[in-house]
Amino acid sequence: MKFEYEEFDSVEDVFLYLVSVAPYGKQVMPVSSYKGYVFAIIPLSPLSGDLMMMVYTKGKLEPGLVEFDVSTKKYRMVPALERSDRNYFIVLMPKVATLADEAIKGLSGGR
Repeated sequence: MKFEYEEFDSVEDVFLYLVSVAPYGKQVMPVSSYKGYVFAIIPLSPLSGDLMMMVYTKGKLEPGLVEFDVSTKKYRMVPALERSDRNYFIVLMPKVATLADEAIKGLSGGR
């Protein structure tokens, strides 16, 4: 499996990127907080699954539901989906994530 990478300066920038590439009407998207990174892994070759893109920043988020406002570039933890004009992310904090481990190894070991 091959990985491509997009690194951002902040969690807000990762959220902004993910909102911009999400299919229209996709209001809830998953992101992971794992080993010091906040990221999403997106398949670039959906049929074969051989090429993946890791969109990431260094940082940590607590698991739960995050509301993101594109206009202000701000996010906050919320208990439920509250507004149709906002985008939401479900933050996952896996114990083990072998695909993420492989992508992170590629970051630290050079590409």
